[in-house]
Amino acid sequence: MTNVADALPSPAATRAALEATGYLADDGLATALFCAARLPQPLLLEGEAGVGKTEAAKALASVLGTPLIRLQCYEGIDAAEALYEWNFPRQLLAIKLSEASATSLSEHELFGRDYLVGRPLLQAVEHPGPRPAVLLIDEVDRADDEFEAFLFELLAENSVTIPELGTVRAIHPPVVVLTSNRTRDLHDALKRRCLYHWIDYPDVARTTDIIRRRVPAASEPLADLVARAVGRLRSLDVQKPPGVAEAINWVLALDLLGLSTLDAGAVAATIGSVLKYREDVDAALERGAEWVASGG
Repeated sequence: MTNVADALPSPAATRAALEATGYLADDGLATALFCAARLPQPLLLEGEAGVGKTEAAKALASVLGTPLIRLQCYEGIDAAEALYEWNFPRQLLAIKLSEASATSLSEHELFGRDYLVGRPLLQAVEHPGPRPAVLLIDEVDRADDEFEAFLFELLAENSVTIPELGTVRAIHPPVVVLTSNRTRDLHDALKRRCLYHWIDYPDVARTTDIIRRRVPAASEPLADLVARAVGRLRSLDVQKPPGVAEAINWVLALDLLGLSTLDAGAVAATIGSVLKYREDVDAALERGAEWVASGG
């Protein structure tokens, strides 16, 4: 973990460094990221969509001055997409060249490193340093149980196994951050290998600060109005409660339209920036655009 201690000497310093990148973390999240990087131990971040889980990993990579290697999970993801695959066109070309020149090409040569295409997990394990890469395994809850089990070797031993080549161990073990929106429960065996932190929706003051940092052109009164309106929308029975990401998008839309305040007209014109289901929009407008804008 060369120089990681210099970059992250304490949880308080970690929080300050994250803030310098534009990411506002509370003490709990800063401490979790500090421990994940310094132990090192994988960190599982859970929370509703849009609360900043992915951005936390990006900010940590920025603080460390190291690559962010992202694996986006989805239903049906497998080892070929996550770890490695063989370059079949190149293998086929090598076979044809071997036949044309009447030379022999062994299976060992054909399945050697020259024909291997590294995917995110292998890239993270083989990162040359001097600081470890940040490996983001995003939305791991979208993958299946088999893929979770596939991750155990990496999470527990900082290594991966390629049947044709053997085990590859990390010289600089990656800082692993997994995120989950809790669309399903993760296996206890995966959680046992990880630190854990739940990211909740930030309060109005913190949401306002985040908006101001991400949209510097926005005035503090507008950012505050949007932060409060997003909180009101979350109180409705909506399919997708808006998070910080939606609040930022809302302010960006208002700014683009030259709107400096949030009133009923602005809500009606831009509600699609923050709510993404027709039923959610209907529920909000049924309550009233004025209520969304000011609680009145």
